[in-house]
Amino acid sequence: MNILILNGPNLNLTGKRNPAQYGARSMEQIVLDLQVHHPDIRFTYFQSNHEGDLIDRLQRVGLAEDEDTQIIDAVVINPGGLCHTSVSLRDTIEWLRERNVDVVEVHLSHIKEREPFRQNSLLTDVCTETFYGLDAYEKAVSHIESLLPA
Repeated sequence: MNILILNGPNLNLTGKRNPAQYGARSMEQIVLDLQVHHPDIRFTYFQSNHEGDLIDRLQRVGLAEDEDTQIIDAVVINPGGLCHTSVSLRDTIEWLRERNVDVVEVHLSHIKEREPFRQNSLLTDVCTETFYGLDAYEKAVSHIESLLPA
């Protein structure tokens, strides 16, 4: 199984930016921990501070055009602040879901408990599932594994 971990704006600062809110682990450490706990899964990691780069990467998944010619089976996306604003990202995820690609939304913080402008995600209802908290990536991967036939 191949899972794309796709992160949006400012997630390159994970572990450095507001660790009380977003945790002290870097994204490199989070992905390494996922690889250790799920050795049978191939993880591809991509982060961009640019909305169009994220959309381009998701479209490559839907068109089965991965840089390693590996088909991506599922996506774990932390869109950062774009979850509150990006109709274009939502449309791309909806298109992926029409192609039976599971897309799981994650957030390191509990957005429903934050400022009012952060409490709504435009992506939640087009994603397979959404997880919040410092263990959200682990929960997302475990959820994807649970969707596999026994």
